[in-house]
Amino acid sequence: MNVLLSIKPEFAFKIFDGSKRYEYRRSIFKRREVTKVIVYASAPIQKVIGEFEIGDVLHGKPEELWAITKDYAGISQDRFLEYFSNISKGYAILVRTPTIYSVPLPLDRFMVSFPPQSFVYLR
Repeated sequence: MNVLLSIKPEFAFKIFDGSKRYEYRRSIFKRREVTKVIVYASAPIQKVIGEFEIGDVLHGKPEELWAITKDYAGISQDRFLEYFSNISKGYAILVRTPTIYSVPLPLDRFMVSFPPQSFVYLR
């Protein structure tokens, strides 16, 4: 099963250039059978730009996640801590085999009408 994640373009492109190997989330999908993330780059791109396999999903206190993932975070510690402010636990999705599409795709290609606030399951 796949999920479509909305990711800010500055971070989405870092996934595909290899400088960001973890995608951080305050909450995450519950279905364990999810193996692939389809990446929707939010405004101003507003297109599906690629995909990656899920290597692992880490769950823990923000300080613990940072200690484990900081070398491949693709984000500054200040922005990381700002993102996880007022939250006791978060998630870090390990990016495996990122593939950027040669041509960005519209959402309707994935049977989705509106950009997901966080994520949406795909069939």
